[in-house]
Amino acid sequence: MTLSLSRRQLLGQAAAGLSLAGISGLAGRQVFADDSAVAALAQAQDWGAGPSALKGLPHFAPKAKRVILLWMGGGMSHVDLYDHKPGLEKLRFQDLPDSVRSGARLSSMTAGYKSFPILPPIKPFKQYGQSGTHMSELLPHIGAMADDICLINSMQTEAVNHSPGVTFSLSGSQVPGRPTLGAWLSYALGTQATDLPGFVVMTSTDEARTCGQLFYEHYWSSGFIPSRFQGVRFRGGGDPVLYLGDPAGMDRAGKRDLLDDLGELNRHRLTQVGDPEIDTRIAQYEMSYKMQSSVPDLLDIDQEPQHVLDLYGPDVKKRGSYAFNCLLARRLAERGSRCIQLMHSGWDQHNNWSYHLENMVRDTDQPSGGLLKDLKQRGMLDDTLVVMATEFGRTVFLQGNKDNPKSYGRDHFGRAYSTWMAGAGVKKGAVYGETDEFGYNVVRDKMHVHDWQATVLHLLGIDHTRLTYRYQGRQFRLSDVHGEVAKGVLA
Repeated sequence: MTLSLSRRQLLGQAAAGLSLAGISGLAGRQVFADDSAVAALAQAQDWGAGPSALKGLPHFAPKAKRVILLWMGGGMSHVDLYDHKPGLEKLRFQDLPDSVRSGARLSSMTAGYKSFPILPPIKPFKQYGQSGTHMSELLPHIGAMADDICLINSMQTEAVNHSPGVTFSLSGSQVPGRPTLGAWLSYALGTQATDLPGFVVMTSTDEARTCGQLFYEHYWSSGFIPSRFQGVRFRGGGDPVLYLGDPAGMDRAGKRDLLDDLGELNRHRLTQVGDPEIDTRIAQYEMSYKMQSSVPDLLDIDQEPQHVLDLYGPDVKKRGSYAFNCLLARRLAERGSRCIQLMHSGWDQHNNWSYHLENMVRDTDQPSGGLLKDLKQRGMLDDTLVVMATEFGRTVFLQGNKDNPKSYGRDHFGRAYSTWMAGAGVKKGAVYGETDEFGYNVVRDKMHVHDWQATVLHLLGIDHTRLTYRYQGRQFRLSDVHGEVAKGVLA
C-alpha cells in the first residue's frame, strides 16, 4: 500500500506518535483533532451521543447546553432601544462636547463633521417587569421578558465597519479566516442532534431591504479547524439545504447502498493519509442522508398549536422571515443542535431614522420575546442561553441635516453599545455596565468583544483560555489572547 502523506502530515503524525483508530462513520464515530496533541488526530469518540470531541471538555459543569444567537445585522441603536439617558431630550441638537468625543473612532461618514448635534431617542423609554429595567416603549415583547434578561449596556469594539465588526464578534478577528463561535462550540462540545447539524444558521432581512447588509459565509465558517464544524445554512426559499434531494431515478434503498460503498472507500483513504477533511466528507454524506427525513419534519410548523404560533407574531408562517426562523430555532434546540445563529439585517440606519428603526423593531421584537417566552414555558430556558447581539451601536449625535427630519440618521459607533443575554446561568432582571450621560463612553464594567466571547463560552462550560487549536505554528482561540469572563453577568 502506498502512503501519500504530505511532509507536514508525516512530521506531525510522527511527532505525536499517531495511531489511527478504526472509523465507523456511518455509525456516528469520527476522528477529531486533539487540542493537546495539536497536529495529531485523537482517539475517535462517540459524536452522536453528544460528548466532547476533545479530552477534558467541558472544563467545568456548564450552565447552558446550547446557545441561540440573535444577530441584529447593521448596528442596532443602543441610544434608542436599551441605554436609558433621560437627560438627552433637554440637550436636543446641542453640540456633543469635545471632551466627551475625545479619542472615539468614527467612520469616514462623520469623522470630518464640524458639529455633532445630539439626537435623543425617537420614542420614550419605560420600565418593564418587577426589575423595572428601562427599555424603549418600542420593545413591549422583549420588555415583557425583562425579568429573565441581563441587559449589557457597556459593550465595546474597535470595529467601525460592518463586515469587520461582525467577523470580530463571531471569530475574534476583524480579518476573515478564523473559526466562528458556533464552529468552536461544535468542535469542543459535540452535539446531541443525531439527524440535524449541530451548528445551524438562518438569515433574514427587512422586507423592503432598505438598509440591509450582506451575510458572508465566513460569518459561520470553521476557519482552519476541520470543515465538518462549520455552520449549515438553512435558506428561506426553495430547497432549505442545497443538494439535499436525490437525483431523479434514485430511491432510498439505492442511496443507502451508494453511501455504504462510498463510506468504505473514504474510510480506506482516511487510513492512508489521515486527512480530517476525509472524515468531514464521511460525516456530511451521512448527515445529508438523515436530513432528507429530518428537515421536512423540522419545517412542518403546522404541528405547532395556534397559541404557540401566536407568540411569534403575524409573520411566523412566512418562510424565511425572522419570526419563522425564531420558531425553527426553538425546534432545532429541542432536537439537539448546539448553536443556532439567526442573522437579521436592516439595522444600518443612516437616514429616515424613525421609519427604518420602527420597521426593524416590528420585525424582531415580538419573535424575540416570543422565543424567550416559548422556551421558558417549556422549561428550556433553564439550559438554553439566548443572546441578542450586534456588531456595534449608533452615535448619539445626528447624521444628516437637522432641518430635514427625513435625513436623520445615526452613524456606526463601537465605543459603547448594548446587547443582552437570557437563560441558563445568566443573572435575571439585571443591568450590567453603564455609560456616561450621553451613552458615549463606558464608565462602569466595560465588556469588550473578547470579554463577551469569554463569557458565552464560560456559560457553556468552557474556559476560553484553554480551548485552542494549533495552526501555522501558534495556538489560536476564539478570544485571541484577550478576554475576561464578566462575572457580574453570571447568576
